Amino acid sequence: QVQLVESGGGLVQPGRSLRLSCAASGIIFSLYTMAWYRQAPGKERELVAIITIDGTTNFPDSVKGRFTISRDNGKNTVYLQMNSLKPEDTAVYYCNGYRGWNFNYWGQGTQVTVSS
Repeated sequence: QVQLVESGGGLVQPGRSLRLSCAASGIIFSLYTMAWYRQAPGKERELVAIITIDGTTNFPDSVKGRFTISRDNGKNTVYLQMNSLKPEDTAVYYCNGYRGWNFNYWGQGTQVTVSS
């Protein structure tokens, strides 16, 4: 059974940092492209960070320079380091593991709220 379990969300003040973790089980983690998405109320889910099996990363302009993504294949875990958080970063953050159209898995999500 495949499981992706996110942790690390919470309430944080603007300008502060937060690190999300996603622990995977039931997959050969090193063979999966891993990503973080987010979905704010009333908005579509959007990609915020992606890391390929060889460690190549990519980010949309909205988070570039503030967010970093990393992976530890020995721990089957992917991380999202979020710095200089803004109120508009408030959303539910989802972990995704992808290895093709029929190997596409999601976590349950973790809430991140940026507010003073």
